[in-house]
Amino acid sequence: MKSVALHASPRSLARRKGSRAVRARGQIPANVYGKSAPAQNLELDATEFGELVHTAHSEIILVDLAIKGDARPTRLALVQDVQHHPLSGEVLHVDFHEVKPDEMVTIRVPVESFGEAVGVKSAGGTLEHVLLKLRVRALPKDLPDQISVDVSALNVGDSVHLGDIKPPVGVEILGDKHLTVLAVAAPIAEVVETPVAAAGDAKQPEMLKEKKEDGTAPAPDPKASDKKPAEKKK
Repeated sequence: MKSVALHASPRSLARRKGSRAVRARGQIPANVYGKSAPAQNLELDATEFGELVHTAHSEIILVDLAIKGDARPTRLALVQDVQHHPLSGEVLHVDFHEVKPDEMVTIRVPVESFGEAVGVKSAGGTLEHVLLKLRVRALPKDLPDQISVDVSALNVGDSVHLGDIKPPVGVEILGDKHLTVLAVAAPIAEVVETPVAAAGDAKQPEMLKEKKEDGTAPAPDPKASDKKPAEKKK
């Protein structure tokens, strides 16, 4: 990963009220921390940092951080965390992790697929991204922006496991080698539902009150009384 230049200034305003004041001036509150120096509050130019993120593949960026008034000209640091406003997406805060050029660093990078899977193209399957990021370890200069995986040969039911991915030179992929990263799932069969008639729509048999067309009498009503008619008085 190639480092890029970024400017920063020491920040005296802290806590929530101070952070709001910093943002009102078009700046972004930030912090830098590491093993070689105490943590320090900083502020960044919002436009400069926005352009930096826009040109990068992700928010995992290696920077040569030039802090105004600092004894060292630059500090090599990783953008460790970027906080965004949940609605506007505005950058609210940035954390930098200072590293040494010869220090092994562990980060999480996005995994991207390329090519069109056979199972998707010919059999209507669906390519599923089971893991969106992978943990990798490398020297700062060898850190990848992302891990790319060719899925062209995958058929329905096939998958790519962590151990199947060949990392770039100088990079180690961490984690269980049996974990599924990408897979092609079978197409979902369409289920056709048969409409069920409502209970009120069912037709009830009609009672025959008149003689049938052939002249025969209708069947007697089972609810009729079976008592004999009363005899006339003599």
